[in-house]
Amino acid sequence: MMEFVEGWLLGHTLGEGAYGEVKLVINKVTREAVAMKMVDLSKHPDARQTVKKESTIHRMLSNPNIIQYFGQRSEKNMEYIFLEYASGGELFDKIEPDVGMPIWEAQKYFTQLISAVEYLHSRGVAHRDLKPENLLLDDKDNLKITDFGLATIYRLHGRERNLDTRCGTLPYVAPEVLERQYKAEPADIWSCGIILVALLAGELPWDQASAECPEYEAWKNGKYMTMTPWKKIDNLSLSFTRKILVHEPMNRFKISDIKKHSWNEKKFKQDGNHVDRDVVDGYRSKRLLIEEEDSLTKICYSQPELIENNIITNTFTSKECPNFSFSQPAHMEDLLLSTQLPTTQPNTQTSQNSFQKLVRRMTRFFVKTGCDLTVQKLMNSLMKDNYNHRMNGGIVTISTVDRRKMPLVFKASIHDMDGRILVDFRLSKGCGLEFKKRFLKIKADLKDIITRGPVPLNDIALSS
Repeated sequence: MMEFVEGWLLGHTLGEGAYGEVKLVINKVTREAVAMKMVDLSKHPDARQTVKKESTIHRMLSNPNIIQYFGQRSEKNMEYIFLEYASGGELFDKIEPDVGMPIWEAQKYFTQLISAVEYLHSRGVAHRDLKPENLLLDDKDNLKITDFGLATIYRLHGRERNLDTRCGTLPYVAPEVLERQYKAEPADIWSCGIILVALLAGELPWDQASAECPEYEAWKNGKYMTMTPWKKIDNLSLSFTRKILVHEPMNRFKISDIKKHSWNEKKFKQDGNHVDRDVVDGYRSKRLLIEEEDSLTKICYSQPELIENNIITNTFTSKECPNFSFSQPAHMEDLLLSTQLPTTQPNTQTSQNSFQKLVRRMTRFFVKTGCDLTVQKLMNSLMKDNYNHRMNGGIVTISTVDRRKMPLVFKASIHDMDGRILVDFRLSKGCGLEFKKRFLKIKADLKDIITRGPVPLNDIALSS
């Protein structure tokens, strides 16, 4: 644990991006936590202009559903952007693969997303990389748009320009972005429609919205009713989605249309089921059983993908045994307390069991084995499924490609917490839904060592 600037401690890595890392910085006195995006210009000299543009756009924005910007700091070879720390984690973590989430919950997040995008467009800003990985949640479970690395200003002083940069993440990209010049607003709205499908069905409808994709052609030609994910979505939601995911941008729903649609105005029942009673019978409504997956929340600077990017770095297996420890602090009210964090006054919290500062996340579990055996079991699982993986400093980096042949990188850390072993997985690069699927497969492989049964309520402080 080191002091970054006077009075502020540099904490652990929260996530990674195209040009660097996001770390936590903590005020030693107030314990206020801030997310700090670090860009190493010696490694990425082309990133200077990107950071300048991102900071300029952030300074224009002030909205409860957009991550708050606190400032920027420049050094010789480093750029720092200071942002609000979203202690609720990432939205994709709430999406159950192949299932989605309850329709009332999807409506809540989608309504907040549309509100934030409407605000962005009112300021002449297009995000251009909207996806669940770039949607965070605060401690009150409110959505926050983040990662403005691909954002641009498309309207200035009342004059609007067309865009021509082919960027974004392919399954979320509007068809016109792949074909020609495009207008900013319909392209962002299209991405919101794909996010809605992911929320409702737990999967993406196609690899890309182009003639080369059979699933998209079937959708465009109205021959999709027996296909997934559409057969899992109720009639009202399907009708709503059909208005948003229109091939021609000029015929696509505008935000004003979205806000007036009956789906947006309907009050869905919050009765513990996934969907209201008008949902088709084929929709699977059970959520994954959360046993001991109550743990630290993170923010991840999801790496935006250029459309042409299809590169994966080679990795290797390392036999070194790390010195596992859980010593770096995070937000004091939401995460584990660190015994290394200096305090200026007595605090009864520091004497509490560390499990009391855990918040819920789906991609962690406790095991009943020790560190060495846990590492061995994890390595066996990774080798069985032919993952490229390497170990460095107590973190296992796992690299593969998803079904679109795009890079998928995630990391596993093993921590000894008061004598109990926690295995923590987090996405580094790629699709959040694909990551969740891989995590569940690895978890199933390790089921024999996973601790069963709920953690006592007096040991856990849930995020809700």
